[in-house]
Amino acid sequence: MALRTKRVLAVLWILIGAWGVAQTGSAIERFHELRAQLQQTRKRADWFGSLSTARELAKFLNESPESTLELARAEIHVSHLEDAFRELERFVSMGQATDLLEKSSEFAPLREEATFTDIQKAIKANSTSISLGSTAFVLPDSALLAEDIDYDQKAKRFFITSVREWKIVSRDLNGAFHDFAIAADRWPMLAIKADSQRQVLWATEVALQGLIFAPESDWGRSAVLCYALKDGKLLRRVEAPRGAALGDMMLMKNGDLIVSDGEGGGVYRLARNGRTLERIDNGQFISPQTPALHPDGKHVFVPDYVRGIGLLEIASKRVDWLSMEGRFALNGIDGLYFDRGRLVAIQNGTSPERVIAFATDPAFAKITAEKIIERSTETLGDPTHGVTVGDDFYYIANSGWDVIDEHGSIKPGAKPSVPRVMRVQRQLF
Repeated sequence: MALRTKRVLAVLWILIGAWGVAQTGSAIERFHELRAQLQQTRKRADWFGSLSTARELAKFLNESPESTLELARAEIHVSHLEDAFRELERFVSMGQATDLLEKSSEFAPLREEATFTDIQKAIKANSTSISLGSTAFVLPDSALLAEDIDYDQKAKRFFITSVREWKIVSRDLNGAFHDFAIAADRWPMLAIKADSQRQVLWATEVALQGLIFAPESDWGRSAVLCYALKDGKLLRRVEAPRGAALGDMMLMKNGDLIVSDGEGGGVYRLARNGRTLERIDNGQFISPQTPALHPDGKHVFVPDYVRGIGLLEIASKRVDWLSMEGRFALNGIDGLYFDRGRLVAIQNGTSPERVIAFATDPAFAKITAEKIIERSTETLGDPTHGVTVGDDFYYIANSGWDVIDEHGSIKPGAKPSVPRVMRVQRQLF
């Protein structure tokens, strides 16, 4: 559950003062400090101070594409044009595109340079259409605002959560859709995981702060819900700390859950029979999204929407960050899945948005290559999450987030399209 890039950054500015969920000395606090410093130095035209802070920010964000672009802008203000071009080359090498170079006056000094043409060509190439998959099915209700998807291997049913209609819908083997369950508190339903072995379905409901989908008095509350797979009966409800937004989760082999808080920065563990959430991170995440289990069962890949992919050791809470190396954009990931030594990522926070598979080294500690599954197509409009079913990978390609404003209302002139689920053969990536 990413709340999309602009909203994530806006929420982070108010989190610490509003709810107090972030730990002292946490990544959220440090991010807040660096952003504030950057604004202050720019406001007083302290360009060398701005450059110094931009470098700190880039290091802190593991040299993400956005921080690289910010660093290029700072280099321009101190007339380091060669250094600025080097940062832009790294930006486009990570498959990114932006219109800032053409529209922003701050980048004007670069436009007369011969190298600028090469940057423009690379940006154009990064925006070309790619698609390895095809439509698996569409949902009949365009008002759902579909968020997460999972699959019950035994009953062969898909489950999809709805943000706007506070429910879980299912699609059976014959292609028929049914309402499976309604949120206990009638808050938006986000994460979902089916445990076929234990015949339960886990989901989260979140009273998303600032959005019309939940009463203002409930904003900042969320909970994990456990349903019986056979009939949708609510078996258990576990509430999160106030201010947390439990938007994504992963099912461990023993039936425990790893749940991430995209607004408060926390990563939690819930025992399959537990009644309380145990925080298992050390405050190093800003906006953690869908975790993916490491093959050793002791680590979890945690995609941070802002910082990239962190490898969290559950017992010690240690986090090691996978390097972007100026080649791989690892930020902006909403859904992340481990598949045969690859990390399949759904990135609705990159530009352009994309579905992509990252190959790793044998130790699963380094990205070595990437293959785009879908990018810049008519079917891709704010993709969110996916699930592996047999030889195929399914993902929600157009959730509907792209047509709503920061409060949850439909943008003027926009019209929601029916949610589309795409399918791609795993052998293709």
